[in-house]
Amino acid sequence: MKILVCISKTPDTTSKISFTADGAKFNDAGISFIMNPYDEWYALVRACELVEKNGGTVTLINVGGADNDQTIRKGLAIGATDAVRIDAEPKSALFIAKQIAEYAKSQNYDIVFCGKESIDYNGSEVGAMVAEYLDQPFVSYASKLDINGNTATLERDIEGGVEILEVQTPFVVSAAKGMAEQRIPNMMGIMKAKSKPFQVVAPVEFPDLAVPVKFTLPKEKTGVKLVSPDDMDELVRLLHEEAKVI
Repeated sequence: MKILVCISKTPDTTSKISFTADGAKFNDAGISFIMNPYDEWYALVRACELVEKNGGTVTLINVGGADNDQTIRKGLAIGATDAVRIDAEPKSALFIAKQIAEYAKSQNYDIVFCGKESIDYNGSEVGAMVAEYLDQPFVSYASKLDINGNTATLERDIEGGVEILEVQTPFVVSAAKGMAEQRIPNMMGIMKAKSKPFQVVAPVEFPDLAVPVKFTLPKEKTGVKLVSPDDMDELVRLLHEEAKVI
């Protein structure tokens, strides 16, 4: 079984987010970065579990510069077999998906995993785009995945219940909470990661069609106003003059 896991580097969840003065770029000064939790905790760990049970390989793929190498090495320490970094700045979800798909086309992967979304953009776009470029089935927000031969059985939460699906390999899946449990790299894994194959490849030419041009921060939240139960006139005034309908 050959599995490809797409991983991305994201700001730590405790980071204070800001942008450059013109709003065109994220300001990464002083920011700590981590592997996107949905990629790490659910997609990567479940991929490793499947290979540990059925045999095969888990390849990590990342689109980014050399500053992503530490994040990729962590994935190798968790249990991936090898890694590939597409040496390009990830300008948009479409660009990332194209680079991943072009590499994957010649490798005959049985499953392509990604997290359901990245915690910085929350777009949930890359997985579906990769599937489209590969012309393969796509299952989004899967919370469980088991495989028997070439048939995978997946579950995902829906309104009021759980949906169960079957799909034949090859396919693309985005992993949500419940797919696996977080793994902490141990010392042996960290040492082995240093010698695991790590390939850096050039990007394919691609006329990006969806590049963000400006970012803005949401307005700061205002404080809660407390109104005495005996002062209904003030409550009515606030509802008329200050309350906003969302």
